[in-house]
Amino acid sequence: MKKVLVLFLLATSTIFAQDNEAKKLLDDVSLKAKSYTNISIDFKYVLENSEENIKQETKGSVVMEGEKYLLNILGITRIYDGKNIYSISSEDEEVTISKGSDQDESTITPSKMLTFYKEGFTYKMDIIQNVSGRKIQYVKLTPIDSNSEIKNVLLGIDIKTKHIYRLIETGKNSTKTTLTVNSFKTNETLSKSLFTFDKNKYKDYYINKLD
Repeated sequence: MKKVLVLFLLATSTIFAQDNEAKKLLDDVSLKAKSYTNISIDFKYVLENSEENIKQETKGSVVMEGEKYLLNILGITRIYDGKNIYSISSEDEEVTISKGSDQDESTITPSKMLTFYKEGFTYKMDIIQNVSGRKIQYVKLTPIDSNSEIKNVLLGIDIKTKHIYRLIETGKNSTKTTLTVNSFKTNETLSKSLFTFDKNKYKDYYINKLD
């Protein structure tokens, strides 16, 4: 949230109270997530731009354990083993390998999804929605950087579980991406090799290793 010009002290006090309330809720979400050994999420992803008449819907899944993750979306499997990112395209029979440190700091990766708000955003409480008996509290996040391509992010949080239910990102180019969580599982028994790239499975693939 960009700080607005406030003419009355009462209005100023109200805004800061909202910010503190939003921060507490976001911190509760982050602490709850960190209490789990791992998190597995199935989600629906929608990208739309009414001006360009674009609407794309797909389903995806992600498993997170600490900084490591396994993400499946749009036909791409992405593995982050804590050091390198392996982007695997079955359609193109190609694997792109890059260093995790090369990621754009502004990109909201799976491992940062629950903590990205801590830097670079201001935030305030937004609307509450009732979704099938669940109370979803939205927090509106606005980039501090005026040059950011992101206009704002709405984070919908289940008040009872403190789990993220929906993330809506609106870009300055009028593109809106919505991620809705369909299932949220925690502390599952995972294969020890889940976050390991096995090159033997992709012998016929083109390996594109970025420096």
